[in-house]
Amino acid sequence: MISLFKEINKKFNGLIWSLTSTGVILLLLSVLIVWTDFMLRLVFGLIVLVIAYVFLYGAYKIHAFKKDIEKHFRI
Repeated sequence: MISLFKEINKKFNGLIWSLTSTGVILLLLSVLIVWTDFMLRLVFGLIVLVIAYVFLYGAYKIHAFKKDIEKHFRI
């Protein structure tokens, strides 16, 4: 049973790092898109910025969920 929780913990860690790194990359990409031209690039930059926010927020919520599971099961 403990090995199951360790495996789930490892998968959550991988998902958290994946979402965080994707969010940071998209955040940098949104800044680079907005930096050059204005109106059309601003719209695309804001879309990429919103997607980056979703990834970062998702990683945060999964991390909080993982901590709650660890606290509940005392892993």
